Amino acid sequence: MGKKYLGIDIGGTFIKLGIVDDAGNVSMRREVPIDRSGSETVMETLMSGIDTLLEDSGLTADAFEGMGVSAAGCIDTTKGCVAENGGNIPNWSFTSVTGPLFERYGIRATIANDGNCVALAEAWIGAAKGVRDVICVVLGTGVGGGIVSGGRLIEGAHGFGGEIGHFPTHADLLMAGGGKWSSHYETFASTGALVRRAFASGKDWPNGREIFEAAASGNEDALEILDGWTDEIAAGITGLVHIFDPLVVLIGGGVSAQEELLVKPVRAKVLKTVTPDMAAELQVKAAALGNNAGMVGAVKYFIDSTAGRQQL
Repeated sequence: MGKKYLGIDIGGTFIKLGIVDDAGNVSMRREVPIDRSGSETVMETLMSGIDTLLEDSGLTADAFEGMGVSAAGCIDTTKGCVAENGGNIPNWSFTSVTGPLFERYGIRATIANDGNCVALAEAWIGAAKGVRDVICVVLGTGVGGGIVSGGRLIEGAHGFGGEIGHFPTHADLLMAGGGKWSSHYETFASTGALVRRAFASGKDWPNGREIFEAAASGNEDALEILDGWTDEIAAGITGLVHIFDPLVVLIGGGVSAQEELLVKPVRAKVLKTVTPDMAAELQVKAAALGNNAGMVGAVKYFIDSTAGRQQL
């Protein structure tokens, strides 16, 4: 193993930790559940997990070049903290992250949005390895993602860039005053939206897994529900393609394993609706790194930040 880094991915339910080398290889992977009762802060859980990982590895913090943290929510990368929108993590908004980690372990840390980290990881060693123009759309309870353009991660002024799930796709709902969130891409393209679509159709399928199972068995109602849902996913991707002109669009999240019922129809719909010039070389495919993507991308973000650049 080359240079070693601590890779951390803070999600809504678990914190994933591991040792990541400078080639993106992961070892000593661990998962620690987040205390959703709020009796223990996320930072307390995180530091306890790091302590255990160090103990298990027989290493001290100074054996590492630093640590990269991937986290849900809007992340202010310049301040190393969570912004007002902390996502689905309890008591996460306005949490300072990199400062407390440095104070405790004496090594530098960076933090970036989880969707951005997934995009970085996939463009570094994953399904878009070596590609300089990539859009990654991560489908889950919400929709996350990241955009690499010209080899650089698009972050914006504060690190908030790439919030794919929060761009409005339904002007009628946005302008009707029904609440800004009701018009957002993730309202229609998330797996939560898929379940809501099934419920609205009178079907008692409580999760996406059951909907996909029914569709795989040939259930016409399930197939129709998936067809409408993939329309929404493809429409958002089509808009992003027209803005950023990527060579590769990746679909991430657990549902990305559904090649025939999700990735394949989304690919066909996107290639049909984007302009022919953009469609000529465009690839739409599943992401490759799975649950390691956040940790790997967080370390890539750290490496690039340390080098004073954000370029692949």
